[in-house]
Amino acid sequence: MGGETGTSSSEKLRRGDREEEDVKVIEWEEFDHELTRLWSLSSALKLATEKKLTLQPKLESLIQVSADSLRRTNELEEMRQRLEARKLLVEKTSVACKVTEQDLKVKEDSLSAEVRSLLVGGTTLSIAKSKLQESNCQLEGESGYTHLKIVTNKLRKRQQYMVTQVSSIYPLKIEAGPSQDQELESLPGGSRLGTKPVSQGSVRILGLPFSMAPFTKMSFFTDKKEVQKSATALGYVAHAVSLLAPYLGVPIRYPLRLGGSKTYIRDYAPYMEPSPSDMSTISTLSQSSKFVEFPLFLDGQDTTRAAYAVFLLNKNIEQLLNFVGENSLGPRQVLANLKELIRIIQSPDYIIHS
Repeated sequence: MGGETGTSSSEKLRRGDREEEDVKVIEWEEFDHELTRLWSLSSALKLATEKKLTLQPKLESLIQVSADSLRRTNELEEMRQRLEARKLLVEKTSVACKVTEQDLKVKEDSLSAEVRSLLVGGTTLSIAKSKLQESNCQLEGESGYTHLKIVTNKLRKRQQYMVTQVSSIYPLKIEAGPSQDQELESLPGGSRLGTKPVSQGSVRILGLPFSMAPFTKMSFFTDKKEVQKSATALGYVAHAVSLLAPYLGVPIRYPLRLGGSKTYIRDYAPYMEPSPSDMSTISTLSQSSKFVEFPLFLDGQDTTRAAYAVFLLNKNIEQLLNFVGENSLGPRQVLANLKELIRIIQSPDYIIHS
């Protein structure tokens, strides 16, 4: 307790010493001067306080104006940013509008071209329709379909007559027995040449038979007379085909160079390359069209070319059969196919189904 009391008393003594140091001692002679100075300071302080009070409203007003100005500046900046964004959007929209306008112009041009094409097509269609109506009227008239039918019947009759003449020149007969021949007749009911094709050895043209045997294999023991008869028979067939084709108005695919038993047939797209010895047989129809001739007879020991010639001749007969609506009896049935062709043309159904 005694220690604490001593400490507090020492602090009081020090505080009193500081207060004594703060106290300014003024001499009497300077009292008036100090009093005047204090009075002037008090007046200046009062005047500054009044000015402060006077300026405070103005300052607050200026602060308010500055705040309003800053707010409006911020608003103007926001408006400017929005305006820039709008300008960018307008520019993009303008570019898109130009692109769309160009696309629209292209589509308009294309549509105009299509419309013109449709107009031309419509005009063409209208003209075609008018021609079709005229054709229908012509067909319905006296010189129309009925007249065409009559002309077609006359043409078929004329063809029958010409084919009959060819048949009389080159009669085709079938060998019915060892000692007699009879004409090859069609089966009842207008059927084709039986259900089984007649063999080559049973059909004769002008009394001559035709056999493929020498054309498939030639040997030392081959009958030369049989070979000569087959070549002559093929010459007759070739001549008959060359007459029948123009009567029917059919250009045969493989033209013939007639020469009796030394007849040749031409192939413009041969299935085999010609040998050097065959180059002499190649002729030129035009500067860009070549053909190869194949003999319808045995020339030496080479049977391949002759067999191919028989194949081409049969193809010509098959072409004529297809023209009258029938199929071939077989790839080697040369005489039978020719007989069947003549039979079909001479039948009454040929005119009825014209």
